[in-house]
Amino acid sequence: MQGTVASYDAQTRSGLLLLDDGTELPFPTRAFDASGLRLLRLGQRVRVETDEQGAVTRVTLPTMA
Repeated sequence: MQGTVASYDAQTRSGLLLLDDGTELPFPTRAFDASGLRLLRLGQRVRVETDEQGAVTRVTLPTMA
């Protein structure tokens, strides 16, 4: 699934995504750390991976595998 970065805290490396259907989805530090990214920008498009419970497990750029 994909979404847009609505907020990102560089100190905690966590934030909030806005999915294409308008749903707000928070992502924890561990999901950002799993991505290998260094930074996210507000408005940036990202790909979101979730577990069976719907919790975000990884946030990556759409071009990353």
